[in-house]
This record gives sequence, structure tokens and C-alpha cells, in this order.
Amino acid sequence: MSLIESLRDGKSGVIRNALLLGFVFCLAWGNPLGAQETLIQGLEKITHSPRFKHAHWGALFVDRESGQVVFEHNTDKLFIPASTTKLYSVATALKEFGAEHRFRTPVVRRGDVSPEGVLEGDLILVASGDLSFGGRTSPEGTLAFADGDHTYANGNPDAELTAPDPLAGIQELAEQIAKSGIRRVRGDVLIDDRLFEKAESSGSGPSQVTPVLINDNLIDFQFKPTQPGLPAELVVRPATSAFQVESKVLTVESDQSPEIEIRDLGSGRFSITGQVPAGHKPVLRVHEVADAALLARTVLIEALLRKGIQVDAPTLAEAHKDRLPRVDEVKTLPKVAELTSLPFSESIKLILKVSHNLHASTLPLLVAANHGETTLAAGLRRQHDFLKEAGVEVETISFAGGAGGTRSDYVTPRATVQLLRYMATRPDFPIYQAALPRLGVDGTLPRNIPPDSAVRDKVQAKTGTLYTGNTMNGTTLMTSKALAGYMTTAKGKNLIFALFVNNAHLRDGVTAKTFGDDLGKFCEAVYLKE
Repeated sequence: MSLIESLRDGKSGVIRNALLLGFVFCLAWGNPLGAQETLIQGLEKITHSPRFKHAHWGALFVDRESGQVVFEHNTDKLFIPASTTKLYSVATALKEFGAEHRFRTPVVRRGDVSPEGVLEGDLILVASGDLSFGGRTSPEGTLAFADGDHTYANGNPDAELTAPDPLAGIQELAEQIAKSGIRRVRGDVLIDDRLFEKAESSGSGPSQVTPVLINDNLIDFQFKPTQPGLPAELVVRPATSAFQVESKVLTVESDQSPEIEIRDLGSGRFSITGQVPAGHKPVLRVHEVADAALLARTVLIEALLRKGIQVDAPTLAEAHKDRLPRVDEVKTLPKVAELTSLPFSESIKLILKVSHNLHASTLPLLVAANHGETTLAAGLRRQHDFLKEAGVEVETISFAGGAGGTRSDYVTPRATVQLLRYMATRPDFPIYQAALPRLGVDGTLPRNIPPDSAVRDKVQAKTGTLYTGNTMNGTTLMTSKALAGYMTTAKGKNLIFALFVNNAHLRDGVTAKTFGDDLGKFCEAVYLKE
């Protein structure tokens, strides 16, 4: 007997432990039988697809105010969360720093300044972990972002550059140093990046997590087509002499595909070949810098030179970190400039809207540094304590990073909903919620439902996507597709939910977006029911 048949027989007024493709549903609506049939039919239409045959599912929907369960399946099973991990790391950092926190990056001097403005010593930029370093600040005083972030340009054809100059923060520091009266630096320009130990990002995009970030520690190569047979126009960001680029990328006929190959020749030299079709939108590719501190040193010296400040040390020399004074001594040195970030709420929005892996991976280390600690493990222990205080069943889950890409990252639908429900009780909840992508509107959720869907802009939720190569079959295995957040239903009820589907094959035209669309349909079915 099917689930719908059992409903018609009156055997399930409030549906509990009903079998549907291996699902156990718990529906507690108490609505007329016909409305229940409509919901179940909608869910069956989604889940009866052959692409779910091997998938592992978990789901939990609850009323935000009462906590009453609306729908559940595999609530206490572990799932790979992918980027819904960022819900946890952002919540921890928001509690740690507060929405209005601003990161301050000082430049100090070691040595005296003569009446003529000659510094007989070094300038030292003390990295504070400022995630955007002035390089995304818009004229409106917000952080600029595109739904397709440049950090994913090598795998996302929709990735775009934002308008602000990625060196704007560096330029501001140079201007302040000039206003301090310094006209010449006889010593060196040093970068103190000892705020925390460097680590690996736990997601795609830039791999190095460092206390200093200039343009996300990436070089942007943007190719604009011209006329077939002619070289494509190349824009390199950030603009610096640290990089020497030879481009042999040509414009080809409009019916061909973009192809770009970047060869790193070492010492800042790059050779790029390929093609871009005529009439095509600009093609963006990125390459991670080998040494973030070295890039910061070079662009700071160049900015000083543009402000008329002579620097005796060579611009392209190595960053001599062995010349740095002790950490406690640095704190006593005179400050000649300071860059102040936008409020932390802007960084939260950037991380959650575009699923920024590098910045999310940095959050646990910033939390650790706020307590004088320097390791990722220390930051994650702080996260453990916060989640436990928030009422999350923390012993049921596992994390090894802040972005959601490590082999150790596992959560349950119940723990995720517990976190989201706790966050809804906090005074800063509006900031947390507003930073989430809006279904059918922006961030990582603009195209997972039709434009005329009833649930459009009724869901604010974090997405997650993780897949790996199925080498034996020459296909791809989607290890995780996830969606978790908040919903306002058609009847005005506020729900909190977590949806996970793990281990599904991507083949025969089925992509990760296919499953993302299914999660959108799932939300639409619940939205219309409630």
C-alpha cells in the first residue's frame, strides 16, 4: 500500500513513521486530508526520480517559535554539510566579535624620523586578519560582491570582478604615512603576519589562510574579446610590477568556446595562451599568489613611491621576516597609519551570500587570535564551547575547518536546526538572516526556482555543494547538496529547516544544480502547505 493510499484509508491523520522511498516523515499539521495528499504528491514527484535511488537524505522542518516538528527524516544521522558549515563558523564569529566590530591594521615605525622626514629604520604593517583589506569597499560604504565571486572563476563561468580597486586599502595606508611626515624610509618595509599560524582553506578557491589578504591573495586575469584574429584585451588585477605577464590569448569566431591556460614560470612571471570568442562576455581566470606577505610588501612600497615617499629597500626583494622585532615589542612602536575595516556584518554578508571559502576558513583562526591563540584547533575548540552554550548537541557533529570542505565535516539536521533556532533568539539575528542568500533572488540561490515560483524570496538559506570525481566511471559523484535556513510560509508561519542529500551520481544530464532545484521544489511544497 502506498503512503497516499494509507492516507485515504484513514490510517494516518498525523503522519508518523511513513515510508516513502526510505524516508521517515513526521508531519504535524492537523490540516484536512486533501491538503495532506497535495503535499505528499508534491514530495513524491520530487523523490520518485531515479536520480535519488542511491542518495542518502536528511531533513527537519520546525516552527521557529514553538519548535514543533513540521517534517522530519533521518534527523539524527550524520551528513556531509558542505558549505552549510559556514552557518556554524559565521555564528561563532558573530558571537565573538559582534556585528559592529572593525578590524584595524596598523603600520608602525621602528626608528626615529628626522625633521626632514627621513625614517632611520623600518615600516612594519601588522596584519590583523582584515578579510577584504579595503579592496571591496563601495562608494556606499558596503562590501561589493557578485553572485559569482572571482575566487571561483576557474570553475565558474559566471564569476565576475567587482568595481572597487583591490589596492584601495593599501593606497589609504600610504596616504596616511605621507601625512605623518615621512618622506624617506632608509630601512625596510616589513609585513608582520604572525597573528596566527598559516593554515589550509577547507574549500575550493584560494588555499592559503593567512592574516594578510590582498585581493583574496589572487591575481585576476580578465580577457575581453576584440576582433577575430586579434589579441584579446587583458586586464590584470591587482596592478603591480610584481607580476610580468605574457599573453597570447586570441579572439576567435563567436561559435567557438573560451580556452585559457595559465603557466606559472616562477618569480612572478606568467605565460598565458588560449582563445576567447568574439562577442563573448569577458572571461575571468585567477591564480593564487605564492607568498601573500611578499605581495603585500611589494604593493605597499609601490603605493609609497606613488605618494612621493622614497624607499631605499628594493621593491621586489624578499619579505625578510627574520628582521621583525618581537611581537611584544611591535605593540610598543609608534603608529604612523591604520586601516579600519567596514563593520564585520559586511564580511558576514559576503561569506554567506557567495559562500566565500577563504574568508570562512579564516574565521576560526580569527576567533583563536582574539584570545591570544594562534591555531585552527584552538579556534574550533572555541567554536565547540559556543555551540554547546547555544544548545546545539555538539557531541553529535564533527568539524575540522570553517568552510565545509574537509573530510571530517559532518552534521545532523537536528544540530543545524538547533543552531538556527538559537540564532533566531539573538538581538543580532536580523543581520545573520539578512546575510543569507534569498531563494530565487541573490547569492548562491538566484536560479533554483522559476521566476514566478510562489516561494520566491520567502526563504533565506545557506547552500552547500560538494562533489568529487568518479574516476572509474568517468563521471562525478555529488557527495553533498544542502540547504538550511529560514522560511516564511504562505500562511505567514515562520519555519526553520535543514535539508541534506548526500552521495548521488551526476550523469546523464543530471548536475549539482538539478539537486539544488529539487531542494527548491521541496521548499516550495512546504511553503504552499503551511
